[in-house]
Amino acid sequence: MKRWVKPVLFLLVAGVGAFAISQGWLDVLADQQQLSRYLNEHGVTGYLLIALAGGVYTALGAPRQLLAFVCGFAMGVSLGTVFSTLATTLGAAVCFYTARLLLRPTLTRRFGRRMAAFDRAVIEDPLLKIMLIRLLPVGSNLLTNLVGGASGIRAFPFLAGSALGYIPQMLVFALAGAGFGNANHYPVLLGAAGFVVASAIGAMLYRNRRIRNLSATVSDEF
Repeated sequence: MKRWVKPVLFLLVAGVGAFAISQGWLDVLADQQQLSRYLNEHGVTGYLLIALAGGVYTALGAPRQLLAFVCGFAMGVSLGTVFSTLATTLGAAVCFYTARLLLRPTLTRRFGRRMAAFDRAVIEDPLLKIMLIRLLPVGSNLLTNLVGGASGIRAFPFLAGSALGYIPQMLVFALAGAGFGNANHYPVLLGAAGFVVASAIGAMLYRNRRIRNLSATVSDEF
């Protein structure tokens, strides 16, 4: 690729994200009532556009838990969980390929040692290792996507492991969202119980030294 192509493509990707934010296109993802109305008015087209918006939303580092909560409210538990998981995985793919195709030299200079540690940690059973990273209550989703894209891991185990690891948290927050403002409080209680269980499992995993070292490669701490 010629030298000017990568910077232009990166500016294009960043420009699309900035434009979407400035136009308020992503605001609907943080408002349960607005999202519900939008989906009712636009049908299948609305779901496709919201999936794309959710991918951009999480690719920019926005909390996937909020997306799951809002989708749970607007779509119900099952569809909200599946939809928010797919949208978040799409966001992970956007970050992954942006890092791999456009930012690899820059990220290697900035996170060289971290990426080397990441490669060593996931060289065996990469899908399982990525799933564990996503399950842990620490680490940065955005940084994981960027480091993964700039590292040597293949795309399939990274994205498949991410999707599987996202599901428990997305289910918990979709449950909470489905019960919000509803006379039936059981979904909220189930969501709260699920959050406690997921946190306990994550804490138990984190006590393992090897897993703790793995999570350190994608931690925000420098």
